[in-house]
Amino acid sequence: MSERIETYSEFFLYYLREHARPTTRALHYLAAFSALGVLLYGLIFGPLWIALLMPVAGYGPAWIAHFFIEKNRPATFTYPGWSLISDYVMTALWLTGKLGRWLDKAGVPRKGRMAAQR
Repeated sequence: MSERIETYSEFFLYYLREHARPTTRALHYLAAFSALGVLLYGLIFGPLWIALLMPVAGYGPAWIAHFFIEKNRPATFTYPGWSLISDYVMTALWLTGKLGRWLDKAGVPRKGRMAAQR
């Protein structure tokens, strides 16, 4: 990607193309739930400093997916805010069964998708 993306709607389609493989997306769902789990654990059981582990829980699985499965550079490095939001938007779309339409819109090939995302 050579040009800077100016709008979130453009970014989200780019984000989905960068998460084309189902295993990459699955590791992002795991990361999103892990980060929330660490936060909730810290808030409910304390100590609150445990919330400092959120970045490890949230980015660890996601970055493993990018470096070893997708073999691309995480969008977090260039667009940290939009990338974080998109992790949860993508997860919500997956949970509600609406992700497939968005993957189509982004031009992500159907081959290799999980049945629920076709």
